[in-house]
Amino acid sequence: MENMPEAYEYADYYKTYVKLVPEGDIVQILDDQMKVTMDKLKSLTKEESEYRYATDKWSIKEVMGHIIDTERIMSYRLLSIARGEKISLPGYDENKYVEEANFDNQSLKDLLDHFAAVRQSTIYLINSLSRETLTRKGIANGHEVTVRALITIIAGHELHHRKIIIERYLSN
Repeated sequence: MENMPEAYEYADYYKTYVKLVPEGDIVQILDDQMKVTMDKLKSLTKEESEYRYATDKWSIKEVMGHIIDTERIMSYRLLSIARGEKISLPGYDENKYVEEANFDNQSLKDLLDHFAAVRQSTIYLINSLSRETLTRKGIANGHEVTVRALITIIAGHELHHRKIIIERYLSN
């Protein structure tokens, strides 16, 4: 996928994520992202991975868990719309998901392995799609979205949170 989605292909609140994604081969971008994120985080201690820059903020482990959960959900939406699903796909409460997941009780290594597995699954799914499928539209969380927009949102969402990790968690 070389062409970025147009603004009409996704809800306005995803603009933050979409604008972070560079032009180019999205599969290569997703693969490179995975490697960079894993490399930046793999050497953190347990204490560092559970650090919160404020009491009401997630730990690094929880941020990684949120990235994993969101990619799974976006990939499900991507699959559903690519396969012609016509029903509206539900939204989700990201804070409730993190609260219920108990990510801080998992090792950072396990979370990074989980992230790699989910990302590889996303890449396999994207590689299986036809060019025509990329502009297919569906409804997710009450908004129209295309397959290629979802792919770009997945990449941008991870970039957004990696930037937060670097700036707010690892810079002190």
